Amino acid sequence: MGLGASSYGMLATFVKLAYKEGYTTGEVIFSQYFLGVVGMLLIVLYQTKNQNTEISKIQKGDFPKLFLAGTSFGFTSLFYYLSVIYINVSVAIVLLMQTVWMSVLLEAVLSKKIPSVRKILSVLIVLSGTLLATNLIGNKVDLDWRGFFWGILAAVSFTTMMYASNRIATYLPVPKKSLIMLLGGLLVVSAFVLYTYPGSFNFSVFLKWGLILPLFGTIIPPLLLNAGFPKAGLGLGSIVSSMELPVSVMMAYFLLNESVTWLQWLGNGLILIAVVIMNINLPTKR
Repeated sequence: MGLGASSYGMLATFVKLAYKEGYTTGEVIFSQYFLGVVGMLLIVLYQTKNQNTEISKIQKGDFPKLFLAGTSFGFTSLFYYLSVIYINVSVAIVLLMQTVWMSVLLEAVLSKKIPSVRKILSVLIVLSGTLLATNLIGNKVDLDWRGFFWGILAAVSFTTMMYASNRIATYLPVPKKSLIMLLGGLLVVSAFVLYTYPGSFNFSVFLKWGLILPLFGTIIPPLLLNAGFPKAGLGLGSIVSSMELPVSVMMAYFLLNESVTWLQWLGNGLILIAVVIMNINLPTKR
């Protein structure tokens, strides 16, 4: 699951690079989802043929639930990509990471249980590390309200997506479940492309970014997140997924030449510590 989040953390940098080459949000996100669906379909077909068994049948009513839940996957990417138009990657990722406390809160409401002390501590460490890692402390940040708006919506949508991965149709093989969700996401991005269609579409984006964006955005993340969330739970899963932040900051540092201070590296370290705290097996009293 941490690897899935890390993979997703690379996307903002790749999208920024695609924007610099003149590609639009519609071109970038449509190529990602269209080729992602094709790639996931091939994985499902390969798995079915390789196992030489009948593909698992989805229970009545779960297909529309998964399809609808998949729209949150599309909305997350769309809102996130729109946010990085107006703000830099390091600020956009801190907004997306608000999903940490949103997920813990949602889990507490749904389960009607107060989160454990360890989980609350980890959330506080993640949020503290987030402030440091995004260099918001002691710096004047020119925060465009449009970037802030889309970034918060991305966090809300990402929280919904994690909930769906944790609760809906967990009996299905991960590739098949991911494919259905991606179809819902493709519907969202297709509607966006049609709504914003400027009269032309640069199909060269399929050749230039058609491998990187689907692989790290719509193939690896849904496979690993759908496999991990049912086992980890929504609250813990969201904290582990915060590994997306250090990866995003490092990618921005190496590929976008964004400056990263020692405080930001310290913040990344705190986030990794929080992940360790949530995963370490403490000895129990006998």
